[in-house]
Amino acid sequence: MPGQQGNGTLAMKILVPVKRVVDYNVKVRVKSDGTGIETAGVKMSMNPFDEIAIEEAVRLKEKGVATEIVAISMGVPQCAETIRTALAMGADRGILVETDVALQPLAVAKMLAAIARKEEPRLILMGKQAIDDDMNATGQMLAALLGWSQGTFASKITIEGDTATVVREVDGGLETVSIDLPAIVTTDLRLNEPRYASLPNIMKARKKPIENVKPADLGVDPAPRLIFLKVTEPPKRVAGVKVRTVAELVAKLKTEAKVI
Repeated sequence: MPGQQGNGTLAMKILVPVKRVVDYNVKVRVKSDGTGIETAGVKMSMNPFDEIAIEEAVRLKEKGVATEIVAISMGVPQCAETIRTALAMGADRGILVETDVALQPLAVAKMLAAIARKEEPRLILMGKQAIDDDMNATGQMLAALLGWSQGTFASKITIEGDTATVVREVDGGLETVSIDLPAIVTTDLRLNEPRYASLPNIMKARKKPIENVKPADLGVDPAPRLIFLKVTEPPKRVAGVKVRTVAELVAKLKTEAKVI
């Protein structure tokens, strides 16, 4: 069972997975051989949705709801830099699952599940998707593996005792759900505005601990289950044309575009 604070209430540990992705300001380029996206010499940063998750975890700690924040990243050794960013934002410690295998959602979910069973958090906050593959699958898979409650696409989170109230962004508007802890919550864009790490906090982050483990330590085989046959860039947009009348527009839509 999770530990207790001095006042007798349950300690709230939060796990926050953070992914290293191509920076959102960088124009993505496909490798010349079509095997994937070019990352050599490209600026990398934390997935924006994961920044939102870290910010929300820090805010919960500032409110006294959370007691410890653990940032987790998986991949090449450079992912430690992403963890350091999370530590500078306010996380307490980090865990790096080091592997050179191209990780897919199921493998990530299995490794997170193994870490969760060891760490026994009350809440796992994570971005709803990564901007590199847009899978939007890891959170849901993790909830299924652990048998925990889940609240996806969160734009507001309230924690009271053993219950979390999550306002979800759905196609028809907003949906409010009440879920029992422990739980998985995936964050949407309007949940908060992530803070910039201050220089003193960046310096402090260098001294915060990062545990290094391998997938084998977690009992997980990270080998890909899906094979990408080819990656191609979208076709170039052709220049538009101006039409003089509505009748000419309708004719072009019928005869050229063939959409009506």
